[in-house]
Amino acid sequence: MYRIGVSLRSKLERLSTPKGVRPATPMIAQTNAMLDDLRTRMQRILERSLKDKPRRPHAVETEDLPFLSVETDRGMLHVRRLELTASHRVGSAPVFAARHVDARLLSLLALDPRLAGVDFEAALYLDTETTGLSGGTGTVAFLVGLAFFSGDKLVVEQVLVRNLGEEAPMLERVLQRMREATSIVTFNGKAFDLPLLRTRFVMARLGEAPDLPHLDLLHVARRLHKPRGVECRLVSIERDVLGFERHDDTPSGEVSACYLHFLRTGEARPLLGVVEHNTWDVLTMAALAGLYGEPIDSSRLIPDDLAGVSLTLKRARAFGDASEAANRAMESMSPLSLRAGAEIAKALGDRDRALVLFERIAEEVDCKKTRLELAKLYEHHAKDAERALKQLERGTSEDTPASEKRRARLVMKTAKKSQQRLF
Repeated sequence: MYRIGVSLRSKLERLSTPKGVRPATPMIAQTNAMLDDLRTRMQRILERSLKDKPRRPHAVETEDLPFLSVETDRGMLHVRRLELTASHRVGSAPVFAARHVDARLLSLLALDPRLAGVDFEAALYLDTETTGLSGGTGTVAFLVGLAFFSGDKLVVEQVLVRNLGEEAPMLERVLQRMREATSIVTFNGKAFDLPLLRTRFVMARLGEAPDLPHLDLLHVARRLHKPRGVECRLVSIERDVLGFERHDDTPSGEVSACYLHFLRTGEARPLLGVVEHNTWDVLTMAALAGLYGEPIDSSRLIPDDLAGVSLTLKRARAFGDASEAANRAMESMSPLSLRAGAEIAKALGDRDRALVLFERIAEEVDCKKTRLELAKLYEHHAKDAERALKQLERGTSEDTPASEKRRARLVMKTAKKSQQRLF
């Protein structure tokens, strides 16, 4: 009881004693000295514990990425820049071919008249890597790959958001490059990359992006390569069209996870794969633009892809170019090239040629569309209802009501012709 009372009294006296004035009681002075010693030892233990404890790495502290950090008015900008010469290729395609393309031809293949007058030497190739594929307001483009011609070099410029608080300087750089360009070239950018960036520009209060002519290579690729079964992903087109195959590439489905891992741990190695993936994407776009924009008479596309060119030009009503492409394609006499030739001949009113080509296709492949074309030509051009009816009996791609109507008409014409033979 005595000790407790003294302890309580000493505490009260210490609280009531002005700072810097030591209490007069020896027992209280001894107690204060013991408390001071205890505080000192606890402080040492705490400092040693904090010093020994490993700190959790933060993305912005990582020094293993090939980016130069630059201070801007909006924060730190992290940029990687590569300069490529005219000798650089992606598989069989030189990237510098994109510098002098036939803009009119590209506009026809893209079915976009705005591209016809574009100077593609000043085009901007753009590809984003994002935190998700939904494209909503919560999706961030953490890496944007850009490519453009400057002097005698093709410059690849990549801008990285090393942590989510540094998006504004990246967006400002991308917007600056867009304002310097004559057009945008992407792969699926109309549906994803550009809408996402426009949303982020507005959210960052940077204003709207310029309304530039936009060549989306995905749509051109589908028209040219899909008929021969090429999967229209960029890596598939590289392999099946350009003859180039990536090794140790980071799949698109893993890109977001690599970035989130980088933000959590600061480990740069997985993100390096994403950076290289993005580099190949923009370079492949330049290679494809150069390939698609080559004049038809010197095009390096294979015949089946030239058949796709021909049918696309027919759709754009550029019949002269379509016929030239079809003639080049038919050097291989493949079913796809023959179909292109037949379709163009039919569009130009040369039904004799169209009939011969469709008959040749029917000899090589079992195709309902070809049989429908033959049924039409036999009925209306050759005036041979019997042969038309045979094609119909084998099955065509025509819907049932129209097919039944055609059948009834052909049966009637056949019967009428048989009666005429009797008399």
